[in-house]
Amino acid sequence: MFDNNGKLTPVTLVSAGPCVILQKKSKDKDGYEAIQLGYMKIEKKNKIGKSMKGKEYKKIREYRGTEGNVGDEINASLFVEGEIVKVSGVSKGKGFQGGVKKHGFKGKLSATHGNKHEHRTIGSTGRRFPQHVQKGRKMPGRMGADRITVKNLKVMKIDKENNLLVLKGAVPGHRGTLLEIKN
Repeated sequence: MFDNNGKLTPVTLVSAGPCVILQKKSKDKDGYEAIQLGYMKIEKKNKIGKSMKGKEYKKIREYRGTEGNVGDEINASLFVEGEIVKVSGVSKGKGFQGGVKKHGFKGKLSATHGNKHEHRTIGSTGRRFPQHVQKGRKMPGRMGADRITVKNLKVMKIDKENNLLVLKGAVPGHRGTLLEIKN
């Protein structure tokens, strides 16, 4: 996106709703206070099970708070241009990765003197006592697909008719990831 001075700013377009308040949880009945939001209405009635009657939405999330009534719509009009928000979501999954990529290990020192097929290994994993690999040891494994929160993203522009937010910078996850935006 270009501003008035011709300066280029990297932005991300985010579809912000409309979300509908499906249920209000109360301290008397449920033991805590929260609201349940639904996003992306299910159009085909045969795709709705018995337990989902009255909540015909693909994505349902619960948030602490008591603002609003059942049936109220939450959309992009809640945000203000120039406002700072934080965005949470699930990051891209990277699959099984080794110690060099996952933790930044440098691997074996030299390319010679008995290092055949050992250039990117993690090296020793234990010691003489307690004779097992200790908990929390950095080792190869699955990487990514974690819940990530990106703070201090600026709302550059708002399209209220199409419920679009233009956020300065990048948000976690791939295209189509469900995001939580808080101001």
